[in-house]
Amino acid sequence: MELMVRDGDYLPDGQGGFRRAEGREALLQRVLWKLSIRRGCFPLLPGLGSRLYLLCRQPPGRREGLARQYAAEALAGEKDLEVTGTRLERDGRLQVELLWKGQTLRVTAEVE
Repeated sequence: MELMVRDGDYLPDGQGGFRRAEGREALLQRVLWKLSIRRGCFPLLPGLGSRLYLLCRQPPGRREGLARQYAAEALAGEKDLEVTGTRLERDGRLQVELLWKGQTLRVTAEVE
């Protein structure tokens, strides 16, 4: 179990503690975290995070394909998880479609 985080803050459980995430919720929380942090920013875990921040340096025609590649790379260590699609929005958000244990999941990550 992991503590639930939203907008950088732990979510209270209404009883003086914090909400905990399990199963699907815990997975989605890890996915967003891994997509949101820059790959290589933790010296002891150089493979953690994504290279999505590099998209703005690429020609527009290459960004969509690279977004999918970078998302899959960031999430490669997650068991039973596959990136099945991505859609880069004009407002700088990336929609990521995932397949996990037969369930289709979607997350939205901010891209610089």
